[in-house]
Amino acid sequence: MNELYNREERYDERVIGEMAGHYREILRLLGEDADREGLLKTPERVAKAMAFMTKGYTEDPRRILTSAMFREEYKQMVLVKDIEIYSLCEHHLLPFIGKAHVAYIPDGYITGLSKVARVVECFARRLQVQERLTVQIRDCIQEVLNPMGVAVVIEAQHTCMQMRGVQKQNSVTTTSAFTGVFLSQHRTREEFITLVSNNLR
Repeated sequence: MNELYNREERYDERVIGEMAGHYREILRLLGEDADREGLLKTPERVAKAMAFMTKGYTEDPRRILTSAMFREEYKQMVLVKDIEIYSLCEHHLLPFIGKAHVAYIPDGYITGLSKVARVVECFARRLQVQERLTVQIRDCIQEVLNPMGVAVVIEAQHTCMQMRGVQKQNSVTTTSAFTGVFLSQHRTREEFITLVSNNLR
């Protein structure tokens, strides 16, 4: 029996309509005919795509963590690695794509593992630079859970470097940010790096 595919997407129709008008004008300025068949619905599609790719502005990463925050005496490293990242560079509005590796050492509280990935997603789905994204993830987990330390490493490829400008196809940017014992204890930081090193290029 075939099942119907139902996709539900919710948008602010006023905002989408206004954005679509701007994208229509951009098409005209590029020299295109926005009234030709292939482009008739493009302005609205692009507006909805942009709204989806920046949906992190409507989410609160701190509430994401506190929605599944539990007392627990576990005091070893909690590592969530290979969290996929799809973000937009704020300089050119072109994608950068990669993975985040996030660890923390609890000091009385843990959070649901999926919440760590959702915090990454929340900050990534905004106009970003990779350096700030790395720090925002670190600071959010540190402020909400108050663990003994947080470690974040992000590796990503930036299409603004691949499609334009320097056009280097295989370059990978790696950023890191640490707090607490990941800064003060060399052995703890090395354990983290060892655990994720097979993933780093």
